[in-house]
Amino acid sequence: MDKTVKALTIAGSDSGGGAGIQADIKTFQELGVFGMSAITAITAQNTLGVQGVYPLPVEAVRQQIQSIGQDMGTDALKTGMLFSSEIIQVVAEQIEHFKWQNVVIDPVMIAKGGAPLLQEQAVAALKKYLLPLATVITPNIPEAEVLTGLTIKTPEDRKEAARYLWNLGAAHVVIKGGHGAEDAEVVDLLYDGREFTEYKSRRINTPNTHGTGCTFAAAVTAELAKGRGVKEAVQVAKAFIQAAIENQIEIGQGHGPTNHWAYQRGLG
Repeated sequence: MDKTVKALTIAGSDSGGGAGIQADIKTFQELGVFGMSAITAITAQNTLGVQGVYPLPVEAVRQQIQSIGQDMGTDALKTGMLFSSEIIQVVAEQIEHFKWQNVVIDPVMIAKGGAPLLQEQAVAALKKYLLPLATVITPNIPEAEVLTGLTIKTPEDRKEAARYLWNLGAAHVVIKGGHGAEDAEVVDLLYDGREFTEYKSRRINTPNTHGTGCTFAAAVTAELAKGRGVKEAVQVAKAFIQAAIENQIEIGQGHGPTNHWAYQRGLG
């Protein structure tokens, strides 16, 4: 019997089901990986926006992670919405304690509707405690600007931001191109400290992109858990999220979720 591959997500709960823990678990399942979770905050949200954010006590986050580490373990993990510097420090401490590898950091900062999901003082903690543990960090362009202090307009700007984040300790950096709205293609840029790799896809004009960042990072995590290298994991994640966006589902009145089952059903 083959070993069951496991992945852990440490993130916020999205009541609307399009992002956060819910998107991660769906993605893990679709890619054949057993998903586990440690919830950092409860959000009340839907396609129209975030109506409330309720962070869990730091000790509750710690205990959830310890419960996984002391019994089940994990082959890879990702972080999403971490909310505060205190939660970030506990997450980093537990990753180091259990000596977990294949760590994907999705630096969730702002919801699609503009609601902040990471306190300002937590950005410094993320850079100090989590970035050095990252196998891969997956910021979009606005998140990369916050993390680096750079203005990112051109392809060379993206490369400079990637180098900056790599120098902070992340083994691999993916600057996602979805926010480069002037581009005809979406170009995700991977940097491993030596070379750049571009992943290109057709840009889809749709409001239904809620949870794309969570889903992309979760797909990378699932593939790393299965033993793929980073380049291959990013390639699968790119195909997964492209299929999820292209094959739209209509839910809600605002920024709707993506189609998590499209990739496995061969709709890409």
